[in-house]
Amino acid sequence: MTVKGTLAKNIAQLSQSVLKKYAGGGSSFPGKIAEKIDPEILSELGANYDVVIITGTNGKTMTTSLTVNILKQKFQHVLTNDTGSNLKQGIIATFTGDNIPELEDGERPVAVLEVDEATVRHITKYIQPKLIVATNIFRDQMDRYGEIYTIFDYIKEGAALSPDTPLLLNGDAAIFNDASIVNPTFYFGFKNDDLETDKRAHYNTDNVLCPICHGLLHYHMITYSNLGDYYCPNCGFKRPTLAYQVTDIKKLTPDASIFDLNGETYQLPVAGTYNIYNALAAFSIGKFFGLTDEEIRTGFLSATRVFGRQEVIAIEGKLIRINLIKNPVGFNQITEIIKLQDDPYTLITLLNDQPADGKDVSWIWAADFESLAQMPGNQQQMIGGHRVEALKQRLLVAGFDPKTMYEVNSMEGVINAIKSAPTETINILTTYTAMLSLRKTLAEKGYVKERMRA
Repeated sequence: MTVKGTLAKNIAQLSQSVLKKYAGGGSSFPGKIAEKIDPEILSELGANYDVVIITGTNGKTMTTSLTVNILKQKFQHVLTNDTGSNLKQGIIATFTGDNIPELEDGERPVAVLEVDEATVRHITKYIQPKLIVATNIFRDQMDRYGEIYTIFDYIKEGAALSPDTPLLLNGDAAIFNDASIVNPTFYFGFKNDDLETDKRAHYNTDNVLCPICHGLLHYHMITYSNLGDYYCPNCGFKRPTLAYQVTDIKKLTPDASIFDLNGETYQLPVAGTYNIYNALAAFSIGKFFGLTDEEIRTGFLSATRVFGRQEVIAIEGKLIRINLIKNPVGFNQITEIIKLQDDPYTLITLLNDQPADGKDVSWIWAADFESLAQMPGNQQQMIGGHRVEALKQRLLVAGFDPKTMYEVNSMEGVINAIKSAPTETINILTTYTAMLSLRKTLAEKGYVKERMRA
């Protein structure tokens, strides 16, 4: 490294040590310091690794975690930004905090990085990744990102800065089937042999217009939202050939999934069709890096729930499942998991509108709260967060009984509500900053070992 780069890395590492000791964390500030000292430091740091960038609206964190577990079965050193800090400063801090050990046979270390959709272009300006992966694009944080086509333009712009880097894309998302992409592309998705079925997506679904003729897309098969085996009856536009496929779903439970990928059976200790997509993306990355089915299978089985993504904790005899919510598509998929539960449950929903959550909370009107209101197992509802009044109005319109709905005005109140809940099972749906506050309180009271790092 250059003298300036070495100085920047050393000072960043020192600041990380101080922040961990006195503030319990700090995953982006050291990167800010390093970049201030050496604006080009990312070029030097990234050159030492085979880099995988994972981006997309939903599933980045879980796909990254699964990919790391898989690649660790083959590679000696796999770096990742498991703090969830996925902007440029966080990426720099991830690299500066790493010390590459002596590797056998000249093996290069691997860096699997979750990267914000709008930040890909700021990373590929300095790093030429070995692979870029996009999980999906859904409408999300409109105040920050704008429409889905703007998000995709950000990703394409970033990929074009490294035109030889292959793109691994969700083939079930029509937006990714784009002839203007300059990179080599290959796709993953759900296998479908039924070409006779002709259906359309729900009327409230985004991105269902053909990008060629602008007619309405039809589907032979829909997994959820706008994902599936799409085609245009007017101009012949259709889903691309899939290199990696979900070939069967054998079992779904509230806590796990069993499914086939390219004909091989795998088990994942997390639930939901959307997580099978994440598993397929991680499987595809593993195959790209030459891992065997058995290595991938072992990687899946060693997976753990990521903070706030089906995280399960116990509080005085109560079983609590925590799920992050941030947009209608993700919310609706979590609803599908709750439907798999047989036991009665209490529902706690926390809605914040901080910049990390998205200031615009109008998305809750497109989320399927009606399905939750109709579930017979839902015994009680607790609501809280900065936008509790908006949330209350949404739940009342969805059909929740106001006699079983209560407001909580603090995280202490949430924990007390859990303790006094009429059911043993509690489902918590929470936006990002509310989740951070909740985990901080849980850590202070000893219910979790550590607060979520931010």
